[in-house]
Amino acid sequence: MKYRHWAFDRRLLTILLIVFVQMIGASMVHPILPLFAQSEFNMEPEAITLLLTAFFAAQFLAGPFIGRWSDRRGRLPVLLISQVGTVFAFLMIGFSQSVALLFSARILDGITGGNIVVAMAYVTDIMPESKRTQALGYVMAAFGLGFIVGPAMGGVLASELGPRVPFIVAAAAAFITVMITRLTLEETLSPEDQARNREDARARIDPATLLTNVPLMAVMCITFVGRFGFGLLIGTFALFAEEVLFAGYDLAAVSLGVGLLLMLVGIGQFFTQIVLLPAAINRVNDPAIVLLGSISRALALFILAVAVGPSLAGLSMVLFAIGSGLLMPALQSLVTKTVSQALRGAILGMHQSVMNLAVILSTALSGVLFALDPALPNWLGAILYSLSLVPGILLWLWARNNTIEESAGVMVSTQ
Repeated sequence: MKYRHWAFDRRLLTILLIVFVQMIGASMVHPILPLFAQSEFNMEPEAITLLLTAFFAAQFLAGPFIGRWSDRRGRLPVLLISQVGTVFAFLMIGFSQSVALLFSARILDGITGGNIVVAMAYVTDIMPESKRTQALGYVMAAFGLGFIVGPAMGGVLASELGPRVPFIVAAAAAFITVMITRLTLEETLSPEDQARNREDARARIDPATLLTNVPLMAVMCITFVGRFGFGLLIGTFALFAEEVLFAGYDLAAVSLGVGLLLMLVGIGQFFTQIVLLPAAINRVNDPAIVLLGSISRALALFILAVAVGPSLAGLSMVLFAIGSGLLMPALQSLVTKTVSQALRGAILGMHQSVMNLAVILSTALSGVLFALDPALPNWLGAILYSLSLVPGILLWLWARNNTIEESAGVMVSTQ
C-alpha cells in the first residue's frame, strides 16, 4: 500500500463526500422516525425504541462479518453492497403500511449498514499511521456537516410535505453515494493483499487472549459504556423534546425543533474536527483526547437532564458534539493499532459491534426509563459517561509506559 500526500489525497476527499451525503440522509431519518412511528402507526414509546434496537441488533451481528469480508474481498464491493441496502431500507420505510415493514426495513439497513465501517477501514488503508487520527477526524467532520444539513432538512420536509417525504429523500441521498463510490473510488487492497488475507483465514480474534490486550480492552470498555449512554439519548431524545423541551407545541413544530437542535450537533462536530481536534493532537496523545471527550459528553448529559427548554438543550448538544468529535476519532485510531494489518477491517467491525451491542441494550431500556420519568435516560447516561473516565485513565496510564502497537500481535491466533 503506497500512501499519497494525505492532505491532497483524492480518495480521502471522495470518502468524505460519501460520508457527508450518507449522513444527510441518515440524519434526516433519525429525528423523524420516532414521531413518524407514533403518528402514523400509533406505536408506544417502548415499541418505538425497539425500532432502534432492531437496527443495531442486526448491525451487531453483521458488523464483524462485513469488516472481515472487506479484508478478504476488497473494500469497494462491500461498500457498494451495503450502500444499496440502505437505499432499499429507506424506501421501505417511506412506503410502509405496517409496523412489520418498518421493522423489516430497520433490520435490512442494519445488516447492510457496514458502509461506515468499511469507509473507516478504507481511510486507515490510505492514511499513514501518524496521520490516522486526524484523517478519521475529518471523517467525523463530514458526519458533522451532514448533521448540520440533514436534521433541519428532515424537519422542514416533514412539517411542510408530510412525514414520509424525508425517507424518500434519504433514499435518494443514499443512491447518490452508490454512484459516487462506483464512479470515483478505487480499491485499496490489491489482489495480492486480498489473497493473503484469505489465506490467513485461520487468523482470528482469540477470546482467550483478549483479556491480555490491555489497550484494546480499555478502548472497548470506553466504547461500550459511552455508546450505552448515547443509545439512551437517541432512543428518547425526540420523545423527550415533545414531552419536556417543546411541551404544548404541535407535531410539525416539534419535528422542526428537534431537527434544529440536532443541527447544533453537526455544527459542534464540524468545529471540533477543524479546530479543536487538530489542536489537541498537537499537544496530547490519543488516550488524553479520549479523556477530554468523555468529560465533555458527561457534562452535556447532566445539563440535558435538568433542561426544561431548548436553550439549555442547545448548550448540551454543542458539548455533546465536542465530546464525540474528540472521542470517536481517537478511539477508532487506537483500535486499529491493537491488531495486525490483516485484521484491520475485522477489528473495526468488532468495534462497531461493541457499539451496537451497547445501543441494543440501551435503546431497549430507554423506553422503559422514559415511561418512568422523561429525564431518567439522560441522568443514567450522564452517570455512565462519568464512569467511562475510569478505563480512560487506565488507558492513559498504560500509554505512558507502553506503545499501543506492542499489543498488536497479541490478538492474532493461528491455532
